[in-house]
Amino acid sequence: MLDSYFKLSENGVTVRIEVLAGITTFLTMAYILFVNPLILADAGMDRSSVFIATCLAAAVGSLIMGLYANYPVALAPGMGLNAYFTYGVVLDMGYTWQVALGGVFISGVLFLLLSIFRAREWIINAVPKSLKLAVSSGIGMFLALIALKNAGIIQSHPETLLTIGNMGAAPALLAAAGFIAIIVLNFRKVPGAIVIGVILATAAGIVLDVSPFNGVIATPPAITPTFLQLDLAGAFQIGLVTIVFAFLFVDLFDSAGTLIGIAHRAGLLDEHGKLPRIRKALVADSVATVAGATLGTSTTTSYIESAAGVNAGGRTGLTAVVVSLLFVAAIVLSPLATTIPAYATAPALLFVACFMAGGLADIDWNDVTEYAPAVVTALSMPFTFSIATGIGFGFITYTAIKILGGRASEASPAVIVISLAFAVKFAIL
Repeated sequence: MLDSYFKLSENGVTVRIEVLAGITTFLTMAYILFVNPLILADAGMDRSSVFIATCLAAAVGSLIMGLYANYPVALAPGMGLNAYFTYGVVLDMGYTWQVALGGVFISGVLFLLLSIFRAREWIINAVPKSLKLAVSSGIGMFLALIALKNAGIIQSHPETLLTIGNMGAAPALLAAAGFIAIIVLNFRKVPGAIVIGVILATAAGIVLDVSPFNGVIATPPAITPTFLQLDLAGAFQIGLVTIVFAFLFVDLFDSAGTLIGIAHRAGLLDEHGKLPRIRKALVADSVATVAGATLGTSTTTSYIESAAGVNAGGRTGLTAVVVSLLFVAAIVLSPLATTIPAYATAPALLFVACFMAGGLADIDWNDVTEYAPAVVTALSMPFTFSIATGIGFGFITYTAIKILGGRASEASPAVIVISLAFAVKFAIL
């Protein structure tokens, strides 16, 4: 039955290979179980409930991807957008987390409609490659700033804005050691390097009496504090248009890029370099975002860590189904999730930031009209502490440079419209 449904023989794999690939993928992305609740808790959300929502959103998204699209791609609440959700939308702009969840829900519905009616190709093709790469890299820098702050390595300063923190303090030292451990383990190709690094930093903190130990396994806590708590009415405010757009924009391009990248590694692209069943894959991604917002977590998206499972031999949706089952099994680990302190997740954030910053290498550095807007986009995100603002500055810069430089044809109508919308937003609000 499994062979027939997932086309195992056709893809040259067995159930054993797919199961091992699923376990490998889960280990590489399981850090989200500890990181996501900690980040969203800063927005005022119940940490234990967010942990359950994270497990269920990842399980639902991965299951749909596996059963419906039949791809070895796992999903979970995305890094970067969870930080934007908390530190940008809630803490900086002053919206409630319920309204922010409503914004995530609306972006998911829009993503679903774009996927169903095939408008996604027009949008993806309309946005220049340099801006797509810059958004990913900028989110990485945004995460790095948060990581260094959570570790106590940097702190605010009234005159220089930022300065070095107390590097002799235990949290900073443990975070630095955890980061080095993750890098070394990753270099040695140890599965679950990020999770191991986070747990090592946490264990060291417990032994040194820096943070408490709350246990490992327990009866799952209630999800009611976050389940169906989204405020849709509040999310339809005019001021939230750019926020919803930021959620949608990042999810759309991150998902498409991740899917194509993983499919390329797995040899699943067709003779034209396109991904068969991409509509199904993006539908799965968008439905996962809608489900995640309903459960009580930020945008759920495809994970590039799925490449680890592909390298282990995963080629079909059975890999994603295995990941889904493992996320369900992880629900009993809620005490461990609340044990993990901010300084222990900081190394994971910083490592993900390093990985995402690699997008800058693929920008055309011989064309100033391409790399200048990209740099503006990437730097604006951490410096303004807003992903949406960074996207807006990037689009406006790109459009202005192309038009004034006599290369207006390279700025598509979609890019011009988006740029004008952001310009109006910045001028009025």
